Amino acid sequence: MRIATYRYLNQRHVGQVSADGQHVTAFQVSAEVAEHGALRLIESLMAGGSLPALVTTAVPVKDVHLEAPLPLPRRNIWCVGRNYHEHAKELSASVFKDSNTNTQAWPIVFTKVPECVVGPTDPVQLPGSAVSDHIDYEAELAVVIGKGGKNIRAADAMQHVYGYTIVNDVTARDVQMRHQQWDMGKSFDTFCPMGPWLVTADELDGTRTRVRCFVNGELRQDGPTEQLIFDIPTLIETISRGITLYPGDIIATGTPAGVGMGLKPPRYLQAGDVVRVEIDGIGHIENKFI
Repeated sequence: MRIATYRYLNQRHVGQVSADGQHVTAFQVSAEVAEHGALRLIESLMAGGSLPALVTTAVPVKDVHLEAPLPLPRRNIWCVGRNYHEHAKELSASVFKDSNTNTQAWPIVFTKVPECVVGPTDPVQLPGSAVSDHIDYEAELAVVIGKGGKNIRAADAMQHVYGYTIVNDVTARDVQMRHQQWDMGKSFDTFCPMGPWLVTADELDGTRTRVRCFVNGELRQDGPTEQLIFDIPTLIETISRGITLYPGDIIATGTPAGVGMGLKPPRYLQAGDVVRVEIDGIGHIENKFI
């Protein structure tokens, strides 16, 4: 199933997308439930409820404004750094120079504030050179937690996955490195485009898909998730150590090689650039930087 959050006739809705991705049918929910996108639906399902009924009339996707499937995350988005070997190599002398040289010791985990989430076609606001002109893209598969839990074993972790979506972990590289901890350089307003919808785990195997990123039509990143250094079960096991994961929590699983900082010379994003992130089995997001 594909669950989308969208605006239609100036109202936010959450609905089910058709198999061909061409139509969306709203769930019959209150405005308060719809305001949180798929979150309240996931929480209800995990509490033993069922999905709401659908309205009788579908709407063409081209006639709605798609928003992030989880437009108001309940808390910070969990993110993972250095999770593809080639990406680890390309930033080994910069972002990762002070990290454990054993890339397989433990995942690097940081967060992005929930307020930086925007939709799959929304503009991304460049902060201006006085704040940062080293703005970079990171195409990532994001896991959405269904059943919550703490100290989840890797062997059981996939039972806790509700589905998947796409994120672009936009980053101010100079700010990221300046403060050593990464949250500030990752959390500027609009720095987490997400979408186009949530695909449930029964329709997509996130451990066997492919992540691609294009900048102005040029392929920059292309990586299969089979190449993750720390696979999805290991990430869930690690992040849930002593910390309760809740329904609707989001884990961005890391980015393949090809980020702007890793190119020679580095190529940072400029006003007017368009970044498109595609993941097989989900679709794509495409955002203009302004």
